[in-house]
Amino acid sequence: MKQRKTSTRSSGESMDEYDDLPEVDSLLRAEKKHEWISEPRFKRMFNEIEDGLQGVLGKGKYEWVDRRVFDQVFDRSTLLAVHKLMQKGQIETIDYPIARGKEAHVFHATTNHGPVAVKIFHTTNAVFKGLAKYIDGDPRFKGLSRRHRELVNIWVRKEFRNLRRMRKYGLRVPEPLDNLKNVLVMEYIGDDKGPSPRLKEITVDNPYEVFEELLDFIAINWHNCDLVHADFSEYNILLKEDDLWVIDAGQSVTRQHPSAEEFLVRDVTRIVEWINRQGHNVDLAESLARVLDDPVPESSSFSGGD
Repeated sequence: MKQRKTSTRSSGESMDEYDDLPEVDSLLRAEKKHEWISEPRFKRMFNEIEDGLQGVLGKGKYEWVDRRVFDQVFDRSTLLAVHKLMQKGQIETIDYPIARGKEAHVFHATTNHGPVAVKIFHTTNAVFKGLAKYIDGDPRFKGLSRRHRELVNIWVRKEFRNLRRMRKYGLRVPEPLDNLKNVLVMEYIGDDKGPSPRLKEITVDNPYEVFEELLDFIAINWHNCDLVHADFSEYNILLKEDDLWVIDAGQSVTRQHPSAEEFLVRDVTRIVEWINRQGHNVDLAESLARVLDDPVPESSSFSGGD
């Protein structure tokens, strides 16, 4: 019979378990990661916000939520930022994840005024290795620190500013409400049943009209906002009540960025590929010419501009 190993935690408590089981190892790492919560100066803070984190903790009516999400996302710095945003009234509860990517988790959250989306960027070094190219070359962030955590915080401020600029010119993007460190609070695009679906996930009745509206978005963003989205695809476009919403603007750069034109071509290419998969035969060169050379479309059709 296999011998069971007895290990002793730093508190002196013995743990009679198989040390080599991966799930046990994972739990131990998570527990060690959050040992700081029991420290007196942080315990009070955590007690103040614990009720608001029932969802991500998998408690109460949110027992179905995977607790591992909390262990992956909510380190000390993140919880301190959430605490401050709760004190400001920008967040009341963080309920459950509605989207997950390499760079961030997005959560359904609430305030006194209704639902919001809270985007929490991961702080591991591996996540942001490929993203520096979207900051280097952007004159708005010239000379700022390149330390990893600072880079994450810059990225959050960058998305906040990009969204605000897009809305200023009438583009339909989520309203940015606040940001602190690696946490971004913004308008929730969805309803009581869940977030609005991505264009990738649905079939539309009028794909060519959708294509034209998306080209208009790219053109207005380029000429009026002085920005290029740089990750424009059916994965980052939501459909809510027949309205298109563009999300994930963190990688957007100004036209002065050395790779701006390359990113523009890539954005238009992805939308042309999408419309051609719907049975059309759209030419990439003609679509680029329309974005660059045609009169800039009116943005009145895009609600939500400041």
